[in-house]
Amino acid sequence: MKTLFIKLLFFGLISFQLYSQELLPFVENYNKSNYQGDNQIWNVDQGNDKAMYFANNHYLLRYDGVKWEKYTLPNKTIIRSIMVDGKKIYSGSYKEFGYWFRKDGKMIYVSISNGKKVFEDSENEEIWKIFKFNNKIYFQSFNEIFLYDGKKIKKTKFPFLISYCFQIDNQLLIASVDSGVFKMNNSKISKIKGWDILENNVIHAIEKYQNKTYIFTKRNGVYISENGVLSPWKSPLNETLKTAIVNAAKFIKNNKLIIGTASKGLYVFNLNDNSYININRNNVLMNNSILSIGQDKENNLWLGLDNGIAHIEVNSPISIFYDNSGTLGSVYSVATTDKGYLIASNHGIFKYEDKRFSMVPMTQGQAWNISKINNKYLIGHNEGTFLYENGLFSKLNSISGGWNLIKSNINNSYLQASYSGVWIYKNPNDLSQKDIIKGLLKPIKYVAQNRKNEIWAADNYRGLYRILYNDTYETIKIENVTQKSKITDDFGVKIFEFRNEILFLIHNSWYTYNSITNQLIENELFNSNFKNISDIVAIDENNFVVLQEGLLYHIYANENKFVWNNIQEKYYRGKIINDNIKIFKSNNNYLLNLDDGFISLQLKNKISHCPSIKVEAFNDENLVENKSKIKYNSELKIGIISGIYGITKPRLFYKINESSDFIPVKEGMIVLNNLSSGSQNIVVYYFDGLNYNKISSFDFIVAKPWYFSFWMIVLYIAVLGTILYLYYKWNKMRYIQKLELQEEELKHQKKILEMELKAENELNIQEYEKHILELKLQTKSSEVTGKSLSIAKQSEMIENIQGILDTEVDFNKLKSEIKKVIKSNAINKHEWQTFESNLNQIHDEFIINLTKKYPNLTSKDVKLCVYLKMNLSSKEIAPMMNITFRGVELQRYRLRKKLNLIQDENLSKFLLSI
Repeated sequence: MKTLFIKLLFFGLISFQLYSQELLPFVENYNKSNYQGDNQIWNVDQGNDKAMYFANNHYLLRYDGVKWEKYTLPNKTIIRSIMVDGKKIYSGSYKEFGYWFRKDGKMIYVSISNGKKVFEDSENEEIWKIFKFNNKIYFQSFNEIFLYDGKKIKKTKFPFLISYCFQIDNQLLIASVDSGVFKMNNSKISKIKGWDILENNVIHAIEKYQNKTYIFTKRNGVYISENGVLSPWKSPLNETLKTAIVNAAKFIKNNKLIIGTASKGLYVFNLNDNSYININRNNVLMNNSILSIGQDKENNLWLGLDNGIAHIEVNSPISIFYDNSGTLGSVYSVATTDKGYLIASNHGIFKYEDKRFSMVPMTQGQAWNISKINNKYLIGHNEGTFLYENGLFSKLNSISGGWNLIKSNINNSYLQASYSGVWIYKNPNDLSQKDIIKGLLKPIKYVAQNRKNEIWAADNYRGLYRILYNDTYETIKIENVTQKSKITDDFGVKIFEFRNEILFLIHNSWYTYNSITNQLIENELFNSNFKNISDIVAIDENNFVVLQEGLLYHIYANENKFVWNNIQEKYYRGKIINDNIKIFKSNNNYLLNLDDGFISLQLKNKISHCPSIKVEAFNDENLVENKSKIKYNSELKIGIISGIYGITKPRLFYKINESSDFIPVKEGMIVLNNLSSGSQNIVVYYFDGLNYNKISSFDFIVAKPWYFSFWMIVLYIAVLGTILYLYYKWNKMRYIQKLELQEEELKHQKKILEMELKAENELNIQEYEKHILELKLQTKSSEVTGKSLSIAKQSEMIENIQGILDTEVDFNKLKSEIKKVIKSNAINKHEWQTFESNLNQIHDEFIINLTKKYPNLTSKDVKLCVYLKMNLSSKEIAPMMNITFRGVELQRYRLRKKLNLIQDENLSKFLLSI
């Protein structure tokens, strides 16, 4: 009993803590770190250039959706009010008012009051409001009004303290602090009758809407004047406003009233059903003090806060359920009910009905998925599957971890992917009937069916399974298809049904199953259109959502063409639960889960029209015109300004220098660095869902680096010329020195060469003389050899003859014996051949030179020349050549003829010279 009481108390506390949560318009907050200014934002207005302007204490802030700019007045006073009129932005300050205009990418201030002596008799005048009435500009302080017609200033001082002036029905109303409300006609004022109840009230706004005049007091709520009768506003909100301190109010389209308070944030009141929402610090605002309210051309709100700026897309089809307390946790699925919403989160199951938010008792833990079957809601949970029907919760079964539930395309059955495999609900009218696919006790995350008795199941971790079963749900076959198809990287397989065809996303590639080959084959249509997809969620047969590189896109399939519609990242930045995106369709709205709530949005199927944009480029904070030149190695910031701040803000791309890739423009800014010198081109494109359409371009020239400038080139030429000249002079000097050195060296070498030649000549002469001596020696040796042979033979022959003469008496016999001796002692042929051979070897060089010079000489001529060179006489030569003396002389004569010798020329001397 005690435990039950604690649980009930716990749920009660949760319900109380989350009571204020509700669907709210999307809010973007900007703090001082964004705009680098002061705290308070006293006034907000939008210029004709679509930029937003803010009076921010000492600064005039400008925001064009891309970058913030801030400017100060020359006298550095606090800017309390601004008002846009054409291209001028009027501003009011302490004893100062004037206007700003934009030139060369910067705001220029022109003072109207300076030098006009309009504040001479005023002690403490600040311009708190600026408005245009009857084509004249009015600057209002708490004591005076300064009327400016474009040339002159006319001052009107009031006898009472005023809060603000208002234009109603072509009348100028002046709300005093103590005396009520007055009408002003020219310089005359008259009190409005019947409004005495407004005396002693500070009035911060008077608005006329649908023939009723609404007066918003600071502390006494709202009054309505209708048909001349003034009465308090009959709305429950009015009592709240009396304690909230009203600072500003404004009627906007769609019958909405916006009220900004000093302590309770912003109220958005719907006049159609008298309902309202409160946007405050407990949900999305940075603080609860609203100082000013502005509206842009998209009919969305800009709030000037006591500390910061808030942009509220109050007329956008997008609304968001926030949970800043952390009680809800991460939302994994959400569905609409008749009374509100059903939410599955990692903390349990919650419901939001009748503006009350509470956790469903006994459902703490991880809830994964909510699916609607007829009028029943099945909720997959860690602890089992829960059922919500007719406002009551119950636990349907103990199937834990129901990740997804899908309807079969074959019959009315439903398939549930769970921790323990795949379950089948055969009868949607009786969900207690269920069967499990046996043989696949794995954590299955995705499941699909488009053929009878065949189910596809993707493991939570890795693997894709094809399950075949019979009519009684008995498993026939289970095969791992990715393994069979030899796909190794099969982690995190996703199953997607498109027009009754089942596709599989495996490692960034799309596959379908070929029933003929029983293999997975790549799907050309999806692989060519959907790359780098990390998650995909079906809505219906023609619509689905993909997560590509961290960005969400709604895809509309028009036959085989896919229209891409970008879901702006600001609505879900950092809040997507990867691999667990769920989309729930409710009429024309779609609910998308986030990690701190959920978002309700409308998805369009039409191709968008190209927006008009403005390109502003800045280099070193200076505006760069189209086709201008920028410095080398400097940063160029190109702002692509659409002037759209809400849901229709376009997603733009650009190309640089005709590159092939379309690069997304992030937050409206293109930042370029390290550009090479020369002409550069930026082309901006708008992607309408099917095609990239060129909408603008920007050309510029990057200057050459300073070291390639004209004067630097002149300097380079001068330096180079000087270096070349000095090099020439130095080289010339070296050349002259080298010539002198070469001349000295040549002289020295000449002397050495002369000495060498002289020594060589002397050596050659010595060698020659030696050679001549050797030749003479050889000749003498030959002569000696020849003569020795001849003497030896002659001596031997004489001895033989002497012996015969001594022994023989008979003359005839003596004669015969002498002849024999002479014949036997004659030099034989072999000896002569040996002699001649030796002789030829000795005189080989002489013979070679002789035969080359006189090739017509015979061998006898050559032999004679050798004998003559040996300085032998004809008498000596005759027996050696075996001819007579007369024969030798005749041979000598013929030789002289062949040698072409004249008569006086000595033959032997001539032969010695050869």
